[in-house]
Amino acid sequence: MKSIYLVAAFALFLSGLAYAAGDHGHGHGHEHKPLHGGVVAVVKDVDYELLAKPDSIQLHLRDHGKALDVSKASAKLTILVGTEKQEVELKPVGTRFEALGTYKIAGGKAVALVSVPDKAPATVRFVLK
Repeated sequence: MKSIYLVAAFALFLSGLAYAAGDHGHGHGHEHKPLHGGVVAVVKDVDYELLAKPDSIQLHLRDHGKALDVSKASAKLTILVGTEKQEVELKPVGTRFEALGTYKIAGGKAVALVSVPDKAPATVRFVLK
C-alpha cells in the first residue's frame, strides 16, 4: 500500500518538474524576440532589448508586447569587457533610451539599472554579441 503512495508522490513530483521547465501556457500573447536587432532579457514580464554598437546604445522596453513610456524613466548601463568597466547614462529618446559615444562591446556583458514610474526598479543582465 505504501508503494502506491510513493509512486503517486513521485509522479506528482515529476509532473511538477515538467511544469516548471515548460512554457506553462500562460498566454501572454507575445514572444520575447528582438525587434530592433539587439539582445532581449525579460524581468518581471517586461522585455528589455539592448542594441549595443561601438558608437551607440539603445535600450527598448516592452510590457506584454507594447512599448513602455520612458519619458519619465531613467536607465544606467554598466558595460564589462574583460577587466574594463564603462558606465553609461542612457537618456529617453522617443520610446527608447539612448546614448551616443564610443563603447567597447565585443564579447562583453552589460547590466542595466532601470527605473520606470509605476514599476519596481529592475536590474537587467545582457550578454553582448
